Amino acid sequence: MFDAACRDCGRLAAHLDAVRASQPAYHARPVPPFGDPEAALLVVGLAPGMHGANRTGRPFTGDYAGILLYRTLHAHGFASHAGSADPHDGLRLTGCRITNAVKCLPPQNKPTPAEARTCNRFLAEELRRFPPRVVLALGRVAHDAVLMALGLKAGAYRFGHHAIHELPNGMALYDSYHCSRYNTQTRRLTDAMFAAVVSEIAARLALGPSTQGAPTPGRGQPANDVR
Repeated sequence: MFDAACRDCGRLAAHLDAVRASQPAYHARPVPPFGDPEAALLVVGLAPGMHGANRTGRPFTGDYAGILLYRTLHAHGFASHAGSADPHDGLRLTGCRITNAVKCLPPQNKPTPAEARTCNRFLAEELRRFPPRVVLALGRVAHDAVLMALGLKAGAYRFGHHAIHELPNGMALYDSYHCSRYNTQTRRLTDAMFAAVVSEIAARLALGPSTQGAPTPGRGQPANDVR
C-alpha cells in the first residue's frame, strides 16, 4: 500500500535527493499516512510541505497548514491535542487518518498531473483496504485524486468548498479549501469555515450508519484552485 522507497517519479526522486543533500536531517522521502488505518474519516491533502511533512515525516506536522488542521481536529474529538510541531509530541488521532494525494515533496509544492496519476495507486489501495465512511479532500487536487482512486469521473462531482458528494460506494466526499498559509491569510478559508466542515463530518459520524441523515450534495461554490 505504501512504499517508503518509491522512486517512480523521476523529477520527484531527483528533488528529494537534492533536499537530502542540502538538509541531511530532513525525512525527504515518501511520507506515510498517519492515524488509525480503519478510521471512519480519511483526510486527504495535496503533498508534503518542504519544511513540514517533508522534514518531519508526518503529514501536516511542522508547517503552517497543520496548525489549523490539527487544532480543528482536536476541537472535534479527532486528535488528542492541538499541536503539530514535532512527530514525537505524542499526538494521537481517534477515528481519523491523514494522507496525501502525492506522497513526495514536489518542487514549488506543485505535482504534475502525471505525478498525481502515478502516485494515485497508493491512495486507491488505501481506500480499498481500509474504506472510510467519510473522506475530507483539502483542495481540488486531493478531490480529484480521491475520485480517480475510486474510478469515478471528476466531472460528475464538482469541487467546491463545503460541497458534499454522496458516492456510489456509500462513502461521502466532503470538500474544503486547503488550510494553507495563502488561503488562511487571504481569508479564502477562515477558521470558522473550516470548523463548519469538520463539525458537520463529526456530527454525521456520531449519528452512525443506520441513522445518519443525508447532507445536501454539492453545497458550496465551485472553485478552480488547486489548494
